[in-house]
Amino acid sequence: METIDKLKQYVEQQLGDDTTGHDYTHIQRVVALAKTISEQTENDDLLIVLTAAYLHDVIDDKLVDDTYDKQKEVQSKLVQLDYTSAQIDEVMDIITHMSYSANLKHHYELTINGQIVQDADRLDAIGAIGVARAMYFGGHFGDTIYDPEQMPRNDMDKSQYREHTTVINHFYEKLFKLPDLMNTPAAKEMADRRSQYMHDFVREFKDEWQGIH
Repeated sequence: METIDKLKQYVEQQLGDDTTGHDYTHIQRVVALAKTISEQTENDDLLIVLTAAYLHDVIDDKLVDDTYDKQKEVQSKLVQLDYTSAQIDEVMDIITHMSYSANLKHHYELTINGQIVQDADRLDAIGAIGVARAMYFGGHFGDTIYDPEQMPRNDMDKSQYREHTTVINHFYEKLFKLPDLMNTPAAKEMADRRSQYMHDFVREFKDEWQGIH
């Protein structure tokens, strides 16, 4: 699709230099996962799914200083690419409400298109790649890998969640919770295997930390 090709170029320009684990390769994996989930899901609109999958991190407040201006820029880009007002509204609704932090205190009901993209993004946060991205993200911000005296936090709002924690605590505070939050049957099935890998990793990590083996 020519429209998607042009959108890809824009997103790669925006995220190509990212060093937090939200770079263009992350976007490519989310898009691939979204396609896989879409193939097994009814009543979705693939153009909306792909568009939101490509754009979901461009306006992320972890990555940009002024999310309002960035949202306006994204909307203008979609107008240039001849998306309809309804399509733009749905894409913006998805990418502004799909993040984990945006749903900490209130679960936002996304369209089926948004649920697919949310699942794809969350799948890329878990499993072997999830472990690597957690370490990469923590290293970027100078977070401690592990502190046995620092317990994982619960019942956080967004501002509390944004306060840095240890990398291992991040598994308990977010990553271990994601499999139960998947929307679609296809994503739930993929999440089970990835979740097991993460649990095995953290168990092995703590055993090695204590010198058990």
